[in-house]
Amino acid sequence: MFIGEYSHTIDAKGRMIIPSKFREELGERFIVTKGLDNCLFVYPKTEWKRFEEKLKQLPLTSRNARAFVRLFFSGAAECELDKQGRITIAPNFKKHAKVDKEVVTIGVSTRVEIWSKEEWDDYNETADLSYDDIAEKMVELGI
Repeated sequence: MFIGEYSHTIDAKGRMIIPSKFREELGERFIVTKGLDNCLFVYPKTEWKRFEEKLKQLPLTSRNARAFVRLFFSGAAECELDKQGRITIAPNFKKHAKVDKEVVTIGVSTRVEIWSKEEWDDYNETADLSYDDIAEKMVELGI
């Protein structure tokens, strides 16, 4: 399980450190894709396979399902850690997540998310619902 929040910088070659607490569970090779809310999603291969199976079950006749699957898979890439525990953030990923220099890496249970520091700060500051309101909504969902 991925938990926690870590701040890092991207070097001049576009490389960033994956927090050591995440590396073992991610493994040497993992999947990075364009995520929701202007961030990147990072999945261990086993979790990616599970998610892929769920996406395969979506109806091909649904325009929204087709669009989501297209965007999700076309925006994905297999990544590998270098010897220092870094990955290179591809230009299309940098553009999608508005990542420039400072990044925040967070654990979100089954995946890791990579955010630009500015986007993460904005997300936290401008959330429309308070934690109490969100908790109430979770009750409505049976959690």
